[in-house]
Amino acid sequence: MKITVLGAGVIGVTSAWYLQRAGHEVTVVERESGPALQTSYANAGQVSWGYATPWAAPGVLGKVLRWQFDRNAPLRMHWRNDPAMWRFMFGMLANATPARYALNKACLLRLGRYSHQALVALREETGLRYESGQGGLLELFRSEAQMAHLDHDLELLADNGIPARRLSVEECLSVEPGLAGSRHLLAGGLHFPGDETGNCRVFTLRLAELAAQNGVDFRYGVAVSRIRAEAGRVTGLDTDHGPLATDAYVVAAGSYTPALLAPLGIELPVYPVKGYSLTAPLRDPERGPRSALMDEARKVAITRLGDRLRVAGMAELTGFDRSVQARYYRSIERAVRDWFPDAVDYAQAEWWSGLRPMTPDGPPVIGATAYPNLYLNNGQGTLGWTLSCGSARLLADIISAREPEIDPTGLSLTRYARGRNN
Repeated sequence: MKITVLGAGVIGVTSAWYLQRAGHEVTVVERESGPALQTSYANAGQVSWGYATPWAAPGVLGKVLRWQFDRNAPLRMHWRNDPAMWRFMFGMLANATPARYALNKACLLRLGRYSHQALVALREETGLRYESGQGGLLELFRSEAQMAHLDHDLELLADNGIPARRLSVEECLSVEPGLAGSRHLLAGGLHFPGDETGNCRVFTLRLAELAAQNGVDFRYGVAVSRIRAEAGRVTGLDTDHGPLATDAYVVAAGSYTPALLAPLGIELPVYPVKGYSLTAPLRDPERGPRSALMDEARKVAITRLGDRLRVAGMAELTGFDRSVQARYYRSIERAVRDWFPDAVDYAQAEWWSGLRPMTPDGPPVIGATAYPNLYLNNGQGTLGWTLSCGSARLLADIISAREPEIDPTGLSLTRYARGRNN
């Protein structure tokens, strides 16, 4: 079957890879000049399949309200007339019950573990190199109160086959000796030994190169203005380079997907959540982290990429505005200075912001739509790279009418239309 994939971020490129491996003839259209130039460009650099968790968690309402009065809070809403933002927020709050949280977290963990297995298999098959590391992830807690939920989370992780261990302060320092100068800030940690690190942009670039060598047709600088449909089927795409028609279509255009689907009568509840990152050389590599960390209080991810540090965080709800707010950069920088004082050369820091396509409940949307030849792979949010290989492999199975290797419950678009976890 001839299939067009819309989007060449990590989700679109992995979709193209697995569809081609399944025997399909694949074309990828991307409005940018190359792959991974939007949200996949400078993300946190973590393949955090063990840490995967939905934002819609019990207690989130109180946190959101408190954070609006804290200039350094990890989430910031801009109070404005944006119906899509309010639908996203109300949808997130509706999923913040203990029961919904448990279902959605289990769904993310299931897909995350499968995606990690797919990534490892892909790496072994292709020899792909992308500054990867297998040093695990350490979640850092600044107070005992932040650790109150750990027993419940550890039980949920164990039920889903995720290796994780609660650590004392001394055990945290054994995993990450560079934290020694900041032990007074540390109450304890949660270690995910199976989580990985790496450069998502390099991964996407090199996988796109391999896919092209295997016959995938990448068309860069091509903007899609409309998805055309007739008699209940998609008949083609209108682009600034003329019409394009194939047998089937996969929309993996990140935060821009809902606008493409709306004229077809498809409501995809994905909202762009802006995040920030800095990448800077380590002044003293021995005093920096060995692998990946997550500051749970600040919601800041800290990742070692060779002799550089990638730090990512913040969640700003401001529509498609990608303008930079300097105070958010300072907040991210402050988290690094807390844990690794003087380890980073900030004078050479590169700053970036991107729009992460978030669903209100947490899991992405993968699979069919009401149009039999139109499919979605979208809404991975902050877990785009973490979930990319598993999402794409599952999608390829669905399109190819093969039995999926994992249970796809909780990942279909129909879960919103029917109000249940399909």
